[in-house]
Amino acid sequence: MKLGLATGYWSSGPPPGIQESIAEAERLGFDSIWTAEAYGSDAFTPLAWWGSQTTRIKLGTAIAQMSARTPAATAMAAMTLDHLSGGRFNLGIGASGPQVVEGWYGQPYPRPLERTREYIHIMRTIFAREEPVSFEGKHYQMPHRNGLGLGKALKSTVHPLRSDIPIYLAAEGPKNVALAAEIADGWLPMFFSPRADQFYRDALAEGFARPDARHKPEDFEVASMIPIIPSDDIEAAADFYRPTLALYVGGMGARSANFHYDAVARLGYEGECARIQELYLEGKKREAMAAVPTKMVQDLALIGPLAKIKEELPTWKKSVLTQMLVFGPPQMLNTLAELVLT
Repeated sequence: MKLGLATGYWSSGPPPGIQESIAEAERLGFDSIWTAEAYGSDAFTPLAWWGSQTTRIKLGTAIAQMSARTPAATAMAAMTLDHLSGGRFNLGIGASGPQVVEGWYGQPYPRPLERTREYIHIMRTIFAREEPVSFEGKHYQMPHRNGLGLGKALKSTVHPLRSDIPIYLAAEGPKNVALAAEIADGWLPMFFSPRADQFYRDALAEGFARPDARHKPEDFEVASMIPIIPSDDIEAAADFYRPTLALYVGGMGARSANFHYDAVARLGYEGECARIQELYLEGKKREAMAAVPTKMVQDLALIGPLAKIKEELPTWKKSVLTQMLVFGPPQMLNTLAELVLT
């Protein structure tokens, strides 16, 4: 099990103490650091800025949203960061959800799996730099077919440092998880629980079995954010994570289309998720947080006394995960490293 540092996306501004946390993560032997984006800070700029102050640790986006950029723009950013970091960049991308895609980026959301397949194909063609990029898909055309008719197939002026920059795909539903196993180099779950391990192994196996799958299970990465919250007071630790679960289950998506809701409900919390969503969408955010059961938190996070966390860790290490992405202030990272890496 490897360890990564998740910095997330910003709320009202840069996360306090993050540069110290990154420096400490590199000192402690963390494998990677990851940035994110939603509808505020972007994923690439902070990663370049903070990554310039490191020398060894890998740099990843978890995630860069596909609707925010064309495939060519994302490929350009990836090649640029890979050069600047000396080949330490991992590109994590995802389709996000219809509220953000259509509401913030002004892009259509339908058929996200089909769109993802085209997107990654174009980026890999750009990375390969074997010929000018010409692509005719349902969602992307290069050159564009409905413009002035003057578009020209082009090849990147930049020679990629690596033509096989690792691409990680964020996915929660079984079809998208299978797609990750087929066409990507890694999978980025969001709300992972060992209780769903077999469900996800089955979905990944479907993708690995496809004729053109890039990887086998043994050389495929699965990196998920795993909250680890040491505390002698289990309820206080759960309270720390309840707001996140209430937000994502209740409000990060429409009532009829919320993939985070679906992922948590599959653990056997259909009724609880419905109640959390109902309260959240009614504007009763405190009540929605209070409706998150402690058991739900414990299924999705490692919380409580250190002895309890140590006792539960082997179950997580035996799961499909290959890397835990954790977060915390600099003074807490040493404890997390001792827990996970020993």
